[in-house]
Amino acid sequence: MTGCTHDHQAEELCDAGVELYARALRDGPLPAAEAEATPCPVDTGLLTPSLDDPGRLAPVPPTVALHRLLRLSEERISAQRRREERLAEVFHHLMQDGGPSTEETGLPAFKVLRGLDRINGAIAQALADGTWEVLCIQPPNNYQTSEYARTAQAAAMVRDQQFLDRGGRIRVIYPHTQRHIPLVVARYEQLRGDAQARTLDEVTGRMIIVDRSVAFIPGDDEGHSDIALEVRHPAVVGYLVNMFDRFWRLATPMHPQAVQPPSLGGVTARQRAIARLLVEGHTDAVIADRLGMNIRTARVHIAKLAATLGSQSRAQLGYLIGQSGILDRTE
Repeated sequence: MTGCTHDHQAEELCDAGVELYARALRDGPLPAAEAEATPCPVDTGLLTPSLDDPGRLAPVPPTVALHRLLRLSEERISAQRRREERLAEVFHHLMQDGGPSTEETGLPAFKVLRGLDRINGAIAQALADGTWEVLCIQPPNNYQTSEYARTAQAAAMVRDQQFLDRGGRIRVIYPHTQRHIPLVVARYEQLRGDAQARTLDEVTGRMIIVDRSVAFIPGDDEGHSDIALEVRHPAVVGYLVNMFDRFWRLATPMHPQAVQPPSLGGVTARQRAIARLLVEGHTDAVIADRLGMNIRTARVHIAKLAATLGSQSRAQLGYLIGQSGILDRTE
């Protein structure tokens, strides 16, 4: 469980959520408004609309709720194991006799890195050996205010400043939601040298490319931070560089000179991104995860979008988005 903050994953349950659920078990169905500030019991299915009064939330029996949460946990663990088995199978032949290597360095063309210490060590070594360019895509970080984030940021600042001092340049792409995060803003206020940053509505998983010769990407389809791939195959690295360059041209400048994403017809760039995902049929939780915001913030933006377009329901909102043409406009 988490602490009192509700800035957590939709499937998690915090202490305040447990207290709200316990009160519903003790006192009976609660007004739905009481869950607005603590939505996790609803998101996890512990509280559901009452059949007698849809405006109140009734508790699911604890035995049913526990079985449901344990089943979800087992499914996540099973999915992780299946991903590990696929990785092991895909890279088995690459690991034979050290795996294929690049002709220039003799280093493995692909390497699986497990554990944060090993991953960070490999990235630090690549940067220490680098001389001219770092390209990076940074997905949303939900722990920007944690002590770990501050420690990691301090170490990265030293490492990146040393790279800049050697005459290198750094290009980073973030999602729009990171434009005003204090740790991100402070980073570019302190770095000296050719460091630039831009933002997009939505980004891929974390990616770091050093000198267009070595890349670090997530080692599984969930982007878990404790598994990464070190890629030195020239064709693969070249493809990733080309992808980064295309994203960079589409992104909105953030540093050294910030340009705010434009608003068209009263609809902001972030709301257009949400609208695009809404018409694709995604849930609030998926939209929040894709755009790097908590689910409550996503719902606030959805409500504002509905108010701007004059929608009275979720179904009508999808229709009005299509009729408005906001997704056909270019920024």
